[in-house]
Amino acid sequence: MMKSKEAEKIFRLIPLSEEKIAWEAFENTLMQPIFSAMAHTEQNPVYHGEIDVLSHTKMVCEALIREPDYQRGNEREKTALFLAALFHDIGKIKCTFLDEGVYRSPNHARIGSVLTREILWRDFGLCGNEEARQMRETVCQLVRCHSFPPYAMSDTDAERKMLKIASNGELIEGFSFSPLLVLEKADILGRIGKDTEESLEKLAYCRMLAEEIGCAEAPFPFADAFSERAYFKGKTEWKEQALFNDTWGEAILLSGLPGTGKDTWISKNHPGLPTVSLDDIRKKLGVLPTENQGRVIAAGYEAAKELLRKKQPFIWNATNITSKMRGALISLFEDYGSSVKTVFLETEWEEQLRRNAEREACVPVSAIERMLGKLELPERFESERVVWETV
Repeated sequence: MMKSKEAEKIFRLIPLSEEKIAWEAFENTLMQPIFSAMAHTEQNPVYHGEIDVLSHTKMVCEALIREPDYQRGNEREKTALFLAALFHDIGKIKCTFLDEGVYRSPNHARIGSVLTREILWRDFGLCGNEEARQMRETVCQLVRCHSFPPYAMSDTDAERKMLKIASNGELIEGFSFSPLLVLEKADILGRIGKDTEESLEKLAYCRMLAEEIGCAEAPFPFADAFSERAYFKGKTEWKEQALFNDTWGEAILLSGLPGTGKDTWISKNHPGLPTVSLDDIRKKLGVLPTENQGRVIAAGYEAAKELLRKKQPFIWNATNITSKMRGALISLFEDYGSSVKTVFLETEWEEQLRRNAEREACVPVSAIERMLGKLELPERFESERVVWETV
């Protein structure tokens, strides 16, 4: 796994046994500015008597390495869990605000996972190969989902949400509810509050439910991809049911940052398939990548609808870096009776910038950096098929 020199320093500091964490050494790595921002981010003292996010983060890491489930893990599992504990509340830096005298941090887990991905991708160098992506996305998924388990007891749609989370184990080797529960237990023990016992009881319920519905250690074994997609869309309540597949063909939705190699991927894998390319439409309409994209997207939608009405499989070629962007397109394609395969492509950061610089329609590096700061990889449940590839 390729890592930056700064990332190597951090990886060497991750405790692989119950030992003292070298926090002073961590301060001399690229974590220093992050720690500083955490130290200046306050929390609700009712649930966090330790007050600031950095104090809480250190307590969580220390609670984590004492956990028997952490100690039993292999080096990769421990590394992913420790990094997740280190980053689990990074989103609070960005979203905490004071509301009538109370500090609140809505959506901090989702925001934190995106921030974590940006740091691991660009600063740690965890991109462009399978091993690096597996580590990065394990950490990001743990950060993204860490706050869910205590709320499973009161969530009326807990089973479906848990199966969605666990389904990502099809893309991320070794990811399941079990390490998520280990992280959340450390999160509970790593704070000062009056609700610790109650939170641990809720966590135990979530573990029991995960075991009961069959997703504690691995994704639930749906009958097939079509039935799995139908369940996650809410078209059936029976996860064991095998449904008749009435789709007429497949639309391929590409996702990836500029310069990733989407055009090359198409030429190698589907050279004869019709393609709706937003880059080509921009060129035809004379719209720059930095300008308003309304006309470009509208033209793309019309081109896609024409192909869908003909029941013609095709490729949608654009960046599609967020779940919201992809969701609108996937719904459109499925409404016309098509199945959808989402393909996410990535390459190493420096290689990506080099490829982008050689493109006729070069995207400013500052724009690519902003896009990386918003990037959400396609999750397994988003479409009938989801593939992550390195190019």
